[in-house]
Amino acid sequence: MQIHPLITDSKTLADFCARIAKSPYIAVDTEFMRENSYWPELCLVQVADPHEAAAIDPKAPGLDMTPLLDLLVNNEDVLKVFHAGGQDIEIVHNLTGKTPHPMFDTQIAAMALGLGEQIGYGNLVDAWMGVQLDKGARFTDWARRPLDKRQIDYAIGDVTYLIQIFPKMLDELRKTGRGDWLDQEMERISDPSNYENNPQDAWQRVRIASKKPDVLGRLKALAAWREKEAQDKNLPRGRIVKDETLADIASHPPRAQEDLGKVRGLSATWRTNDIGARLMNALAKHQPLGRDEMPDREPRRPGLGKDGALVADLLKLLLKIRSRDINVAARLIARSDDIDALAAGVREDLSILQGWRYEQFGRDAVDLVEGRMAFAVKNGRLKMTRTE
Repeated sequence: MQIHPLITDSKTLADFCARIAKSPYIAVDTEFMRENSYWPELCLVQVADPHEAAAIDPKAPGLDMTPLLDLLVNNEDVLKVFHAGGQDIEIVHNLTGKTPHPMFDTQIAAMALGLGEQIGYGNLVDAWMGVQLDKGARFTDWARRPLDKRQIDYAIGDVTYLIQIFPKMLDELRKTGRGDWLDQEMERISDPSNYENNPQDAWQRVRIASKKPDVLGRLKALAAWREKEAQDKNLPRGRIVKDETLADIASHPPRAQEDLGKVRGLSATWRTNDIGARLMNALAKHQPLGRDEMPDREPRRPGLGKDGALVADLLKLLLKIRSRDINVAARLIARSDDIDALAAGVREDLSILQGWRYEQFGRDAVDLVEGRMAFAVKNGRLKMTRTE
């Protein structure tokens, strides 16, 4: 494989993208920094096809990234291969409003091949290539320039091995007949709605004890205000106001801006500064949360009493057995909230009652809940058995 020098000019990037666009698949990875910013700062992009690989410096002066971004989000003929690509996809979405498509994630594929639920890239390379990666550059400040050869070599290694592992995994998936299992997961990951930061939904990430509509209405208004402040200033949310402080203000709202100086987690300057005024303005405009927005009392265990909780535990035991028997990570087969919903009597709109999940787990899960299956121990091994 040809490894190119770091790409820092537009013509070289355009030529590189034109060549790899003829390949049926490419491997993609990114390096970024986000400790001190709201938006992740893209610092390096690594791309490879079966014949060549390069690292691209998005911070290079005058570099036009359009050919690369077009390849990622507008070229449907090239499959984009990632490993644990959620944050890489988020960055592409922030830049383009779109997500890479079609795509393949080797971490998810590894779940279908019985390699664990969240196998790291180093372990994946070791398992498939017998190579132990040098991890010495993991904690690099990727935003600092210049990057030395060791850093660039480390980064390119994230795609040179990935491009070799992908066809091996694909062959194994075809042999086991599990390739189709992943289609739904890949489409879910590449759904652009997963990467949209709507300020009006930000309150759902803040933990608060109260379930009163007025309190939650204030929390919604405050969280939306904080999200916009963080986006405009490009600062982490917690640098504006921490979650605990936001929940405290929603629960015990100040009557006037001067009272902000008494709030734990805010400095005394909030009594008179502009950001304090904007916070108070957000509070003044809040509306109680509507009935259709109110969270469930037990969102993860809808309607489960003590017996229902025990049924859910039995379903999770069944999941462990089935995961063991077919050598697939349990997390790929079923989510806890689907299992709890099934135990509570829900039978519609559950992924475990659709497609391959129903064939491998859902059918037996329903039979267990409805008394047609039971656990049995045979020769010291826990199995399922049909009841009379």
